[in-house]
Amino acid sequence: MSNLAIDYSNPVAIRKAGLDALRKELGSLGMVLFMLQFDNGYGNYTEERDELLKDITLDELNRELVAMQTV
Repeated sequence: MSNLAIDYSNPVAIRKAGLDALRKELGSLGMVLFMLQFDNGYGNYTEERDELLKDITLDELNRELVAMQTV
């Protein structure tokens, strides 16, 4: 299926095109193994993120990013 034939406003069409691409490149088994790597997770990411980052300022994050880039 070419990109021109995909209706990007249709989630079902996008999913089908994605699965077709995975199957074409990886084969059926590879496609299944790839898909098994992903799950919906659990909990509330937004609440957990807010709790984890509540005491961290943008200045601290920036300093850490700069320090990582100099390594």
